Amino acid sequence: MTAAADAGDGTPRAGRGGPRSVRRSLASIVLGFETIVVFLGALVTFGLVTVSGVAGPINPITVLAGGAVLCLIMAALIPLLRYPWAYPIGWALQAVVVATGFITPAMFFVGAIFAAMWTYCMINGSRIDNQKEIE
Repeated sequence: MTAAADAGDGTPRAGRGGPRSVRRSLASIVLGFETIVVFLGALVTFGLVTVSGVAGPINPITVLAGGAVLCLIMAALIPLLRYPWAYPIGWALQAVVVATGFITPAMFFVGAIFAAMWTYCMINGSRIDNQKEIE
């Protein structure tokens, strides 16, 4: 048995938890990349709010705090995707990312792209998982 297939305690990895679902794998990939993009979007929004010089309704610290909280929630959700209740939270996060477009209009486009990728992953991941169960 190779070191990659051995869990360290002598049991193979596949034997401990079984194979991962395609839906879960795809969802974790989307959330991982989305976390990076949301972080960068928060930095852009912070820069735009700070440079504008006009006192607006949004405090720059609020932008950073909101972006950090959103990124932390997304990163924390990735390992929780093993539970069925985590997927509705993922859908809610997609709506929140789209809603950030009210602060920075470019995030409407970014949020729509990630929401479309999330939808694709949920539909096709579930379809592939169901086909694997039938076989």
